[in-house]
Order: sequence, then structure tokens, then C-alpha cells
Amino acid sequence: MINLHELRVGDIVLAEFEGQSREGEVVDIDREERKADVKTTVQDFWYDPEHLNAIPLDEGQLLQFGFERQEMPDAKIKYLKGPFRILLSEKGNFSNFEIWYREDKRHISQPLSVHALQNHYHSMTKVDLTRPVGVTVH
Repeated sequence: MINLHELRVGDIVLAEFEGQSREGEVVDIDREERKADVKTTVQDFWYDPEHLNAIPLDEGQLLQFGFERQEMPDAKIKYLKGPFRILLSEKGNFSNFEIWYREDKRHISQPLSVHALQNHYHSMTKVDLTRPVGVTVH
């Protein structure tokens, strides 16, 4: 379950409908009714928070957002999207890493979800982190 206060329009989440979960994009939030309108490849539907789940951040998700992978000489992995950087201290460990944009540097010490990365990205760059045209959600 995702708390509605964590969500922004444009966030990518897992929406559950009739026992099936699909990735979708939040297109509207009704805070009074406590529902989020999520558009998937199947439908556009209003979901209660208990039917919304976070997507764990991993390399595949970063690549879908257009990040480029760069292996560092010290066995660290860096992901780049313009001037925004993500630095993993060990390959595949998305629970202890650094993100930075210009002078804003943050250390993340817990597993991060896709929508949480999108929110960090927006708060740091003032630009929405979206998937490029042609990259669809499952």
C-alpha cells in the first residue's frame, strides 16, 4: 500500500485490479475521496490506496527512464541522466547509494521505490522524471 501523501501526478506505481497488478501512471489524485486515478495499458481507473503498491527501484527501471549506466574503476556503478547522478557503492544494491544534482547531494540508506525516486528527482531538479516516448508500462 502507498500512502496518498507520497504520490504526485506522473508517478509510476503498481495498481491492483481484480487480483492482477499492472504498472501505471498516476494521472490525478483526489485527496478528499482518498483515491488516485491510475492509467495502465488496460484502463484508466480510480484506486484506493490499498490497491496501490510501490515498484522497487532497480537497474531495469532506471534504464526505462533513460538513465545511462557507467561502470566506475572502483567497481561502483553510476547512472546518469543529464546532470542527475545515482552512484551505487556495490552493484545491484539499491538500498545504500547516493543521488545528486548540482550542489544537492543525498544519501539513501533504505530501499527506494520508483515513485520515491521520481519525487526526489522532481524536488532536486524541478523537472518531472518521466519515461521517454515509446517506453510503455507493462
